[in-house]
Amino acid sequence: MQTYAIEWFVAIFGVSLLGLLSWAFRILPNERWQFVATVPLRKHGDGSWIGTNLTYYGLLSAISQVAAFAIMMVLTGAVGVGFGAMTALVAVFLIVVLPSARWVACLVEGKQHTFTICGAMFVAVAVLPAAIAAANLLLRAVGAAEMPMLPVLAAIAIAYTFGEGLGRSACISFGCCYGKPVHDMNGFGRRVFKRLHFVFEGNTKKIAYADQLAGVPVVPIQALTAILHVVLGLVCLWLYLHGWFRLALASAMVGTQLWRVYSETLRADFRGFGQITVYQKMALSSAAIALIYAMGLTRSPVAAPDLMAGFNLMWSPWPLLLLQAVGLASFVYSGRSEVTSARV
Repeated sequence: MQTYAIEWFVAIFGVSLLGLLSWAFRILPNERWQFVATVPLRKHGDGSWIGTNLTYYGLLSAISQVAAFAIMMVLTGAVGVGFGAMTALVAVFLIVVLPSARWVACLVEGKQHTFTICGAMFVAVAVLPAAIAAANLLLRAVGAAEMPMLPVLAAIAIAYTFGEGLGRSACISFGCCYGKPVHDMNGFGRRVFKRLHFVFEGNTKKIAYADQLAGVPVVPIQALTAILHVVLGLVCLWLYLHGWFRLALASAMVGTQLWRVYSETLRADFRGFGQITVYQKMALSSAAIALIYAMGLTRSPVAAPDLMAGFNLMWSPWPLLLLQAVGLASFVYSGRSEVTSARV
């Protein structure tokens, strides 16, 4: 792929994502963007039904995860990874990483109905190299091409960076992962966020029932995180497409996890006990482990990434069906509201 073609692709992709996020920032704090549908479950004698609410949180989370997996598939396909190996990676995420978002949050916060991307990423950083190595043993046994460890980890890190950024739109719709009230900020922070803030509407949003902050201007931490992650993802995408896998992996993981450590200080929701929270420790550990991977892994001979080869690999029935399955599994897992009910 020609150099200027890479620049044009990254620029157009970036403008599209940032434009989409700008739209999301304007509408998602509103009350009507919490529930996408209600499914009737049980009928009352008066003719009404008790139902379960399906949330935009689940829908937007599913969309962001599909986008992340699509990016991962294109980037790994660009360095010659086949569909079978990609399927194994997706299976690891669905079986191990996705459920860990719930049980890690349960362990840290003591709550049943919550998720943590930080905890899930910590688990991913710990298990993925071993999963890739195990998959390579199987690929070697059947005579198939092995996955190059460093480029694959870099592709996953970039996909995570974009997915985390886009996924913050889900947090806005639910009113979770929210920032501190602007009136609690001091000096420069108060001056900045007096003009740039979120005001959430609706008594069923988490910010309302957990901290009674509905209608109160708060630091738009979800928007800050989304913008930073998308911009960092674009930089790392550019590095990857130029073949700088080591730098792309280190930049994506260190940048996102250090922001996680700092951004915790701007949040008002419960993050665990202690001045340094468990999530901050997980983020620092993830950054350190990823940096060790980036510096210590030997780069196997890999041709320059061919972006069109990645697109051609994904643009066929089986990869598209796999992405649909990922989206459906994510929506089923996280889209059903467990803190509200409906009567219709």
